[in-house]
Amino acid sequence: MTEKGTKTHRKKRALYAGGGAFFLIFGFLVWLGLALYLPNPGNPNRKIPVMIEKGANAREIAHILKEKHLISRVDHFLVAVKIFGAKTKLKAGFYQLPQNVSNARLIALLEKGEAAEIKVSIPEGLRSEKIAGIFQRKVGLDSARFLALVRDTAFVHELGVSANSLEGYLFPDTYFFAYGVKAPLVLRTLVSHFWRVFNDSLKARTRKMGWSVHQVVTLASIIEGEARVDSERALISAVYHNRLKRGMLLQASPTIQFLLPDGPRRLLKRDLQIDSPYNTYRYPGLPPGPINNPGKKSILAALYPAPVKYLYFVANGDGTHTFSYTLAQHLKAKRRLDRIRRAYYRKLRLSKKKS
Repeated sequence: MTEKGTKTHRKKRALYAGGGAFFLIFGFLVWLGLALYLPNPGNPNRKIPVMIEKGANAREIAHILKEKHLISRVDHFLVAVKIFGAKTKLKAGFYQLPQNVSNARLIALLEKGEAAEIKVSIPEGLRSEKIAGIFQRKVGLDSARFLALVRDTAFVHELGVSANSLEGYLFPDTYFFAYGVKAPLVLRTLVSHFWRVFNDSLKARTRKMGWSVHQVVTLASIIEGEARVDSERALISAVYHNRLKRGMLLQASPTIQFLLPDGPRRLLKRDLQIDSPYNTYRYPGLPPGPINNPGKKSILAALYPAPVKYLYFVANGDGTHTFSYTLAQHLKAKRRLDRIRRAYYRKLRLSKKKS
């Protein structure tokens, strides 16, 4: 081959190499653009709920998004994370993320950390330990810190509660909090709601009774522990008010359940002998404080007992109670209910043997 031919051949090779490199770079840029900015498949009008737990790394987050059908490929998302330097910037939280958006957009949303608020429902009658557990599961709250503040006297008094604990003042309702919310904010919100419910009108009624707010909440918590039917709350309240006026022991089973480390369960005779000021079978008057966190219906029942003279009641086993004026009536009602229970369990045992 002549020198001229050699040069021409070299030029062609260089041209091909340059063209190949160009197409390679062009192809990479196209792929990169698709990985970063191509909308993922899905409905553009639909948002998907996604929980990103604390400590989740970029790969774990990518797999969560893939499972929720928010991204089509994990590797594309991870490349986008690397390109944007977002590996340690993706924030935990509960999100409502849109479908049909690019990886770049998803990363921006997770970096921004504008998480959706999570619905947290607190039922009536729960103790603070149970409430702490709900917030821990739902929003990642530090339950140990929560309970420490519940019992922090300085913090309790700061929230306007004249007691040594916030037990009884964590108002049961439905709340909305961001994932990762701190315990002080949650407690301030719950107690603030309590004070909105226990308004000036209820405070005036409390003073008229000659009681303190703490006493009302304590009785309300016992009513909450007993009542299963709303229409009976005022009747149960009346029984306790009548017994207090006569100096009788309250003999409220929920105060014993409060003392049981393995409760709630069926009470035994030995349980009634537990030496504690919360044991209303041994000590007269109200216990030192609430045994749970009552709702508005029980608070109103404590403040407005029914105008009846009942002194006793016994559970019927279906959520209702039989109320009595005298001990003789009460014992008669108990014997009748004991016969019904024995017959029920006898029938249950027979049916199990047949099966």
